[in-house]
Amino acid sequence: MTAPGVDDAVREKPPVTERRLHPVTPLRRAWAPVAVLIGWAVHDPDQAQRQLTRLTTTTLLIALALLLPAAALYGFLTWWFTHFAVTDTELRIRTGLLFRRTAHIRLERIQAVDITQPLLARVAGVAKLKLDVVGADKKDELAFLGEREARALRAELLARAAGFAPETAHEVGEAPVRELLRTPARDLAISLVLTGATWGTLAAALVVPPLLWLATHSVWTVLATAVPLLGAAGASSVGRFVSEYDWTVGESPDGLRIDHGLLDRTHETVPPGRVQTVRIVEPLLWRRRGWVRVELDVAGSSNSVLVPVAPREVAEAVVARVLPGVTVPPASALSRPPRRAGRCVPVWWRGHGLAVTDTVFAARHGLLRRSLALVPHAKVQSVRLAQGPWERLWRVADVHVDTGANKTVTTRLRDAQEAAELLKRQAERSRTGRKGARPDRWMV
Repeated sequence: MTAPGVDDAVREKPPVTERRLHPVTPLRRAWAPVAVLIGWAVHDPDQAQRQLTRLTTTTLLIALALLLPAAALYGFLTWWFTHFAVTDTELRIRTGLLFRRTAHIRLERIQAVDITQPLLARVAGVAKLKLDVVGADKKDELAFLGEREARALRAELLARAAGFAPETAHEVGEAPVRELLRTPARDLAISLVLTGATWGTLAAALVVPPLLWLATHSVWTVLATAVPLLGAAGASSVGRFVSEYDWTVGESPDGLRIDHGLLDRTHETVPPGRVQTVRIVEPLLWRRRGWVRVELDVAGSSNSVLVPVAPREVAEAVVARVLPGVTVPPASALSRPPRRAGRCVPVWWRGHGLAVTDTVFAARHGLLRRSLALVPHAKVQSVRLAQGPWERLWRVADVHVDTGANKTVTTRLRDAQEAAELLKRQAERSRTGRKGARPDRWMV
């Protein structure tokens, strides 16, 4: 005989419903066998050419007739044997045709859920869901889902990660977004033209190949050098424009939303409380226009750019949303190293600066391309002092601040006594900062 109320306590939970990916997914996965053949041909082009010359037209047609159905069958089977399900505590992904793999992603370990849409995926109305998880070296992904399903699943995962009950997580929906910044395409194009890296790679691509031809008269040597240089020049100019086109930053309860991309559209989230360092970068040719670039170090995430280009006051307003309560120190508040530091680093010592406020450790470096790094005291994992023999002679030292994103911010060439005092006080500020820090939770 069962006591009253026990039935409710021991009531079985409803079975977990497993779902499949979008039916268009087999078309993506069918390319795997073809990609293997292409990779072999690229790896050993001479051998591939010899093998092709031995084959007759009939043999090639028969090979294609066998390869295409085999590729289609492979794509279908990998899609058929891939399932995912959301339970009360985890996202479960089962994959594998011959060797089965089950990933158990605990919801409270999720740091970011991003949606990406390559060009063909946008045409097909599907999207890829990428998950940043604490302790994972690479992102787990679900590719592909219907666009609406991907957004609904993302909202559900974030709601459950925030602590909403499973029965109400479906009702939360996608959090509203308030736009903070949108980068005009004209400003983005001008900023790339005014970036030294763009002209540097382009100049190298135009100068180095002719010099190699004069030295070696080898076409393969010239091509092996020119193609990567041209690719780098394109990536630093056209590639960045395509990637950062229509860059939009919006604020929502689950963090800052970043949408960007001309061909491949990406929807990223900067997780609240996970930002370890913010860098405000100011190239030389941008200063007349008052433009800056804002970069991030986020623990366990690949997000690295917050604002590609914007006026300084606009960028600082966005930084204030990422680091609540933090004010960017003005240039006048940054103290330079002592003049004797010029004996260690001539001329360039003037580009270094330091400011420590109640909330952040701020270090600047660079003369032509200034970069100001802001580290909240609560995010400092360790502090180190380094002093080489030449620095010891001139009584200067470097102070290194390590963050949770496995990155280091360094203030260089400080007076040795000042550096020792800074080491001691920064360790104390970090301890007190962590005590008063807000929890790294979603939607709180």
